[in-house]
Amino acid sequence: MAAPSAAALPRQPLRALLTGVVVFGPLVALGGTIGGLWGRGVSARDLVIGGVMYAVVGHGVTIGYHRLFAHRSFRANRPLRIVLASLGSLSFEGGVIGWVANHRCHHAHTDAPGDPHSPAEGFWHAHLGWMFRPPEVSIRRYARDLLVDRDLRLIDRLFPVACVVTFAIPFGLGWLLGGTVTAALSSLLWAGVVRICLQHHVTWSINSICHSFGDRPFVTGDRSTNVAVLAALSLGESWHNAHHAFPHSSRHGVDRHQPDTSAAIIRLLERAGWATDVRRPDAGMLAAKRRMPALA
Repeated sequence: MAAPSAAALPRQPLRALLTGVVVFGPLVALGGTIGGLWGRGVSARDLVIGGVMYAVVGHGVTIGYHRLFAHRSFRANRPLRIVLASLGSLSFEGGVIGWVANHRCHHAHTDAPGDPHSPAEGFWHAHLGWMFRPPEVSIRRYARDLLVDRDLRLIDRLFPVACVVTFAIPFGLGWLLGGTVTAALSSLLWAGVVRICLQHHVTWSINSICHSFGDRPFVTGDRSTNVAVLAALSLGESWHNAHHAFPHSSRHGVDRHQPDTSAAIIRLLERAGWATDVRRPDAGMLAAKRRMPALA
């Protein structure tokens, strides 16, 4: 996965400054404000707001940005496309078009020269260092289909607005439900700053951890791995070896007992008639790429 979208940011040095704000801003804000609020603890209200936003916005990225727009693992009707692109924009990970271009470039050059976040240059480069010196990724080459979509072009241009909205929502809900500015600021911290910080590092862990450690049940020709411990937080994205083996599959947790909430929601959308042509590997496809166990 790719975040934030370097292709959508201005050239150096302004790009480096904006990238630093996106990468370190939540950590700085957290460190600067947590002392004053720590004695009050985190309220159940903040946890609920933060948890709901984590799930809703996170699935906007995993289902919308990733599985729908980047890999076309299913078709969505126009309202669903707009909703998913809008929710993904609230992740503070970049506009949808640049995000998709970066991710498709990653799949075209996985763990090789040209990969925007190859772990060959080091774990921390893959995790977040690449965003400070990203390669130039051609949007016209890697996301031409999105450029002709009028809805997606508008949502992409409105990404700065989404960055404000993603903080305004928890602040507003905290004020509405708590009734005080202190409650609003507490929700802004926990359901805004902390939530985005956690979501970013889980996203970046797919680039770093899931290309460095874990299981490789399928032959892929790259270093992608499955990391079960990240499955819940990543909403199913950490079954990354399976994803690279079957990049156009709407389901990444392809084996039994591999939780994948993103795939489960896509199945519900399919049953509702909002998602069609959903792509999943069959048993024969799985067997063809499965790595044979070592002989005793």
